[in-house]
Amino acid sequence: MLLRPLLSALAALTLLAGPAVARTGAEAPLAPGAHHAVINDVRLWYRVAGREEGTPVVFLHGGPGQGGQTFARYAGPALEPHLRMVYLDQRGSGRSERPWDDAYSLELLVDDLERLRQTWGVERISLVGHSFGTILALEYAAAHPKRVERVVLAAAAPDLPAAMDLQCRRLERLEPETYVRAVAARPEGSRARCNPFVADRSFIDGAMFPDPATQRLVEESDAVDGLRNTGQIGRALFGAGGLMEYRFDRHARLTMPVLVIAGLADFQTVVEPQRDLVRALPDARIVEYPGRGHFMFVEEPERFAAEVAAFLGR
Repeated sequence: MLLRPLLSALAALTLLAGPAVARTGAEAPLAPGAHHAVINDVRLWYRVAGREEGTPVVFLHGGPGQGGQTFARYAGPALEPHLRMVYLDQRGSGRSERPWDDAYSLELLVDDLERLRQTWGVERISLVGHSFGTILALEYAAAHPKRVERVVLAAAAPDLPAAMDLQCRRLERLEPETYVRAVAARPEGSRARCNPFVADRSFIDGAMFPDPATQRLVEESDAVDGLRNTGQIGRALFGAGGLMEYRFDRHARLTMPVLVIAGLADFQTVVEPQRDLVRALPDARIVEYPGRGHFMFVEEPERFAAEVAAFLGR
């Protein structure tokens, strides 16, 4: 999810990319249970659950920096009887290591995933991305199309300036005084009309959670075992990493089937850019959830899991 770390997303940090080295323990890397693998000099954590055969389905969480525990808790139980699930905590997230040198970039996250695939010894993987994780899924699939069987994008963010423009229109309608400040805070050279993240927390949370009860469930599961999003990766990617201007433009590379799932009450990753993405991809369709927000897999886990399992299990 593109969450509250965006409030400080314009902070400038230097990104340092370390050398690529992959090491794992002696256990089978896709055996059921929790694993660690040192990839690009960072110890990554992932958990394998569900079926013990078939194409691995890798969940790519949002945030950036959220971790996969909420998805695993709500969508996992209904997905695992049908799929071979891999819940990966990206570098700087969840139970994975925070790089001491702030080595974060979209290219590095894509390479982490490719080196994990090589470590697992599989020809292809399927991807389920949520919010920021959809950006990572899109970029990995474009970089390695022959390694991806199918892609699911939930609350997709293929065009951040377009999404921010729509958020600005909502802010102008609901909080005109805050909108004036947001226009003034627009970063120089930005393609968006304002910086909606100057709004207070209630506006940003309301954009994601049409029902406050869902927010409580997400925050509770995000904090399990003392885990939390430190915002470190978000500050790096949206600051010096320039991700605020992200726009996916390699549609022809995604020749595999793609399923987009969008909540129509999600005003964080709004539906219009997701519809545009589906129209531009060679083989894609969209499923829309009326009244649902940024976490449709928490609001309707059984429906979400049934549609994802049917799509990935074909």
